[in-house]
Amino acid sequence: MKLIPVYAWTKTSVHIEHSAEKFSKQPWAQGVILLVCVVIAMLLANLPWTAKAYHEILETSLAFTVTTPAGNGITFPADMTVEKFINDILMVIFFFTVGLEIKREVAFGELSSPKKAVMPIIAAFGGVLVPALIYTLVNHGTAASSGWGIPTATDIAFAVGILSILGDKVPVSLKVFLTALAIADDLIAILVVAIFYGGTINLKLLLAALLVIIVIVIMNKLHEKRPIAYIIPSIILWVLFYYAGIHATMAGVVMAFMIPSKPRYTREYYYHKRDFYRHKLEEYDSIEEPGGFPNGPQRHILRKLSQTSRNLISMSYTQEHALSPWVNYVIMPLFALANAGVAIPDASYFNVLHFEPGAGSVSMGIFLGLLLGKPIGITLASFLAIKTKVGAMPGKATWPMLFAVACLGGIGFTMSIFVDTLSFGDQAPDLMMRLRDMGKVAVLMGSLCAGVLGSVLITLINKLQTKKNV
Repeated sequence: MKLIPVYAWTKTSVHIEHSAEKFSKQPWAQGVILLVCVVIAMLLANLPWTAKAYHEILETSLAFTVTTPAGNGITFPADMTVEKFINDILMVIFFFTVGLEIKREVAFGELSSPKKAVMPIIAAFGGVLVPALIYTLVNHGTAASSGWGIPTATDIAFAVGILSILGDKVPVSLKVFLTALAIADDLIAILVVAIFYGGTINLKLLLAALLVIIVIVIMNKLHEKRPIAYIIPSIILWVLFYYAGIHATMAGVVMAFMIPSKPRYTREYYYHKRDFYRHKLEEYDSIEEPGGFPNGPQRHILRKLSQTSRNLISMSYTQEHALSPWVNYVIMPLFALANAGVAIPDASYFNVLHFEPGAGSVSMGIFLGLLLGKPIGITLASFLAIKTKVGAMPGKATWPMLFAVACLGGIGFTMSIFVDTLSFGDQAPDLMMRLRDMGKVAVLMGSLCAGVLGSVLITLINKLQTKKNV
């Protein structure tokens, strides 16, 4: 047997690591991974030799029992399964990261000034209202009526990923417009979930949660910057939200907006410390000590300088930067694997025009809401904003291209599926599960068609505009 030299294994490992890092930095990487996870989940849920195991894993209980001194057992959390762990705990981290991103954009980015924010925010509202209206018109008075929030969201990962693939066919201003719109859309979707898709409110626990929030605000005002001081209240807040009837993922959003966004040290303090440590390093550079560079005193100064530099970066930015890879490449793929696996017993699940008397058509409402409602709502709201001179057309953009980009706003996926898991809670169990499963299939079909439609329109419009300019 021929042995492969160690250096060959090392070289291969380095090459794989480099390729993985290069792939992860592509704007479309997250969308590709999510798409693969959707396909895997659908296969696992429908193949006869994997379907049972797939659902058994998701329904596996993660609750644990604590025995009291009196001999009684307390089970916590009583109804926690693998699926609920992903949707109610891991998704808290997702919403926390989304909240940090929104906060950053409001403070420094595309939503940081009225001039920048007004157009995407107005367009986002249009992209929420029209799909919700279409869904309600289709399902008014039926068992599916409560799912109106499903087609109102835009998945920023897929939408921005497609724009990056299309390259310079889309003006940069419209890429910025869609990104800011998706961020505003996320904020609206978060409010929709918090207000309309929670459970029965326990006012006592909600009051306790408000007291925790007040404590956190006071800590922020007192310039508390240690992460541990916010981690413990965050866990308490999640538990209170979980049992108060407000969806626990909202705890992540609330905490994101209260995490300090100002660094611990000021610019002046940094300059003072930097100059002080630089002089000290220059002093020690001339000292010859055994052991080479850096010597003991130099290591001490470098460590202090590093600590000072870290304290110039806000906790908000540090947390977002640390969590984003975990959210993009662990939590979101797990969410897709757990929620996109829909068992499809018959072809009616793919018939988006299927309507059942009394049950309505969750498929039609979602599909039309995403494919038509989103671009119509975004374009109409943008038109009204521009005509009333509240907003301005993005630079080098045309109405046909804006409509084509708005079609990509119909890619709902993550938030749409998340809202789908919260909908139809008051129905009979069998009907509830059927509506949810049909809703997930409709989200996937509507998002796919919206992505294809937007891509085709952008390509065609770009060709027509190029010929016109020649």
